[in-house]
Order: sequence, then C-alpha cells, then structure tokens
Amino acid sequence: MIAYIIRRILLSIPLLFGISIIGFGIVYMAPGSPTAMFVDPTISYEAQQAFIERYGLDDPIYKQYLTWLGQMLQGNFGYSLIKQGMPVSEMILARLPNTLLLMVSSTILAFLISIPFGIISASRPYTKTDYSITTISFFGLATPNFWLGLMLIMVFSVHLQWFPTGGVATINEPFSIIDRLHHLILPAFVLATADMAGLTRHTRSSMMNVLDQDYIRTARAKGFRRNKVIYKHGLRNGLLPLITIFGLMLPSFVGGTVITEKIFNWPGIGLLFIDATFQRDYPVIMAGTMISSALVVVGNLVADILYAIVDPRIEY
Repeated sequence: MIAYIIRRILLSIPLLFGISIIGFGIVYMAPGSPTAMFVDPTISYEAQQAFIERYGLDDPIYKQYLTWLGQMLQGNFGYSLIKQGMPVSEMILARLPNTLLLMVSSTILAFLISIPFGIISASRPYTKTDYSITTISFFGLATPNFWLGLMLIMVFSVHLQWFPTGGVATINEPFSIIDRLHHLILPAFVLATADMAGLTRHTRSSMMNVLDQDYIRTARAKGFRRNKVIYKHGLRNGLLPLITIFGLMLPSFVGGTVITEKIFNWPGIGLLFIDATFQRDYPVIMAGTMISSALVVVGNLVADILYAIVDPRIEY
C-alpha cells in the first residue's frame, strides 16, 4: 500500500506540471489584460507601463511561466494584480473557512438524505416508492444550480422573507451561530441538490446489485430480519462505489461552489476565483487552477485508499 501511494504521488508530479503549462498558456492567451480594468481616466500611460514592468507582464510568456513556477514551488502563489501587493495565499486562506463551511454542510446533507432514499428505492424496486424517488432524482440531476438558487431566493427570500438573499452573516450584527445557520441553509441546500440526486441513483444501483447476491439470499433463508439483512449484510458492500464518488467530490471544494457562491454572494474561494477571472487577475486564476487540479489527484488517491480500507480483498 505504501509503495502504491508513493508511486501515485510521483506520477501526479508530471501530470500537475503539464496542467500548469496548459493552464498558464490558456490564461495568458485569453483576450484582455489586468490593465483593461484601469477605467480611471486620470491614470497616465506612464503609470500603466510602470504597472506592467513591475509585475513582468511585458516579459516573454516562457519567462513569466518560469518565474511563476519558481514562486509556486516555494509555496508562493504570487501577488494579486488587482489588489496590488496582497499575497494570493492570504486571499485564499481568508476565504477558505467560508468555503469549507458551505461544502462540508452540503456534503453531509447530501449523504444524510441520499443514502437512506437510495436504500429504500433499492429495497422496493419497481414500486410507486421507487418510481417516485427516481423521478425526483432525475429532476434534481436536470435542474441547474443557478436556476434553483434564483428560484429559492425569489420564493423564500423575496416573497416569504424567511431567509436572507445572500452573504454569510448579517451586517453590523454580533456573531451568532443561529444567524450563520440562517444564511447557510439556502446555499447549502442548493449545492447539495445535484449531489443528492446522483448519490441516490448510485446508491440504488449499487444496493440492487448487492441484494441479488447469493450471501444475501442465504441470510434471508436463515430467517434474519429484512432490515438486518439490508443494513448489516448488504450496506457495507453496497456503499463501496460511493467511496469513489466521495473522492471525486473533493475538487468541488473549489470548483463546485463557484456558481452557488456567486448567486448567494457567499464570500468563499469560488467567488474569489470567478471575480479574478472577470478582472484578469492572473496569479489568482492560476492558484485556483492548480488547487483544483491537485484536489482531483488527491481525490482519486483518497478514493483508492478508502477502497482498500473498507474492502480488505483489494490489494495494490
């Protein structure tokens, strides 16, 4: 196992290196530049040129890449071009708690709801209950997060005024857990909907395959109670495919929250990266690209390790 983990980590190095080259090239070949954000007519041409020279934006692209790569390997993602002088690492760390709060809450909500519904659907196949859960799951998969978020804001925030329209807390109010939860409910639910729909379908499919196995029929023939057969004998093997899904959900800690954070004005990493994209803030964009890519690699590795822990039959 240790040799396998080391080998996977070593193989991920050239992969991330290739991603950095492609990502850097795409970002710097995109139309526009940070100087285009200088809409103040009082800024002189000399001031703009000084800005370009200060951050090396007039250097050849290969030199800019090597400079950025050297800084990143030392743990320095550079400095924001828009918020001049502010380290990108500090900007990310300042918003990381909000993104983690949103993602952990939505993930827990998705698993708590989807796994029981998937088990119920699998244990009662081709019944009205199964068809109802399947239909709701398909609606969840087909509904875009941005549309659902806007509809929930319109209904529950604008018309009913049950929840705030956005933000992480009430402005000019002291810290309150109740207030934070009040702001968290809508964005966490929106972010969990797509995961709930997919997890429910995967749980149903996996559990149906397990419940058709010989050892399940043997347990039923011995007279074990139905719930004991399902939850004690079938659940552990039925949840194995969900481990892969959980590992692949790790990258969504950055990428999956972008739309939701923008709609609800949630001050997290996703909102930071999407604002940086519109403002052509290259160091922040590249930091987001590399963090997302690293999380994909780590997510796959974590999924493989969890597989071996849950199922001792798996060897590497």
